[in-house]
Amino acid sequence: MRAIRLHAFGPADHLVHEEVPDPEPGPGQVRIRVAAAGVHLIDTALREGEPGPYPKPVELPTIPGREVAGTVDALGDGTDPGWLGRRVVAHLGMNPGGYAELAVTEAERLQAVPEGLGESEAVAMIGTGRTALGILHFADLGPDAIAIVSAAAGGIGTLAVQYAKNAGAVVVGLVGGPAKVTRALANGADLAVDYTDPAWPDEVRAYLRGRRATVYLDAVGGDIGRAAVGLLGKGGRHLVYGWAGDGGPYSGEPLLLSEEEQTARGIETVYLLGPRLLEPVGGDVRLLEDRALEAAATGRLSPAVQRFPLAQAAEAHRALETRASMGKVVLVP
Repeated sequence: MRAIRLHAFGPADHLVHEEVPDPEPGPGQVRIRVAAAGVHLIDTALREGEPGPYPKPVELPTIPGREVAGTVDALGDGTDPGWLGRRVVAHLGMNPGGYAELAVTEAERLQAVPEGLGESEAVAMIGTGRTALGILHFADLGPDAIAIVSAAAGGIGTLAVQYAKNAGAVVVGLVGGPAKVTRALANGADLAVDYTDPAWPDEVRAYLRGRRATVYLDAVGGDIGRAAVGLLGKGGRHLVYGWAGDGGPYSGEPLLLSEEEQTARGIETVYLLGPRLLEPVGGDVRLLEDRALEAAATGRLSPAVQRFPLAQAAEAHRALETRASMGKVVLVP
């Protein structure tokens, strides 16, 4: 099969498209003929040799990628034969291998792709979608809410805008560049502003006409995050789930507000990283996956997807690192 392999940590050019042996499923496993593989900002950190969610950097050589969708074409011993030939999607967990024509995973990780939902969209929901729903549980959205969504043209941001609008909230999207302003408005944002323009907070204040935001979904941190927090009113919530810089998912500066500052402003900062996201579902990640896939299958949420051929994985990584991508980045073998 053809796959993307990383032989040495470093820049995106280190991702090599090459021929590798076909993987074979072991006991309790399946092999998936991949139709779509998700690309995540964490992948770019792992490529550089950072541990990311792992206790230590991954061992090399490795095939990156932790989200795949496709059709089950082989079964390991003891695996339910009912999976053979079915369209499935899976988050591979701590075992990469998604950037390939074939991927192996445990059958217990599989989710059936709902009828009418494409594989690329399913990949977007199995990881990014479940994360978005975990974050949004803490947002307390409704008709009286005013939500500021950072990275509003990205994978999580796109879903957050839709979710907030469905709840009746006023939505302000923060994006980088005119093209993303257009995308966020088309996705349903009431106002979208380009945060590369220093005057963007004044534009938001003028639009709100004295009202204050009730929640800020913060994926960027730094000066942008501090300016957005300044738009929150008393009782507002500052939900932190990233601090994206130009070189990776957490290469910027997180906005850390002391308890004293939160009290003085009358706001609450909530850090939504790791297990905290699973609190609303009692730690059951599959329940979040079920909800995310069902929301996409019924049309309540519609993930934005930007596809790249598998051979262009390096270009996909560069698009993420330079914030040139829009929506969930997906590789197509």
